[in-house]
Amino acid sequence: MYTYTGLIFGDFISGFLSQILKSRKKVVSIFILLTAIFVMVYLFSQGFTTFQFYALCVILGISIGYWAVFITTAAEQFGTNLRSTVATTVPNFIRGSVIPITLSFELLRQSLGLIYAALIVGIIAIIIALISLYNLKDTYGVELDYVENI
Repeated sequence: MYTYTGLIFGDFISGFLSQILKSRKKVVSIFILLTAIFVMVYLFSQGFTTFQFYALCVILGISIGYWAVFITTAAEQFGTNLRSTVATTVPNFIRGSVIPITLSFELLRQSLGLIYAALIVGIIAIIIALISLYNLKDTYGVELDYVENI
């Protein structure tokens, strides 16, 4: 519940920040890096009070709450004839990635333990996200009224 509360604020903050910075890629990269930082805090913190733990859950929610900017960025990579398909397909690819991520985590957990397995899988996911983001064009303020040639 606390993480989802943070997600709401993260979506608003990321959208607002993308308008201020005039860049969606910068905002997504900031939020990915914030996610990496707060996942590390989550994995390696000890002795938290209940309030501190819930506060961390809210902060994690904020840091992963860039879904609207992320989906907008993905959809705007394509022409108007494919944009709605991309906007509905990308979330399904993300949901589908849970399978290899979970399998990887389970394989590593047996030999490395819970925390280090989560750390390695998380680092790999963050690296893949940053490389993917680097290779996207920033569509903020770009004319998007075109049809994709298939």
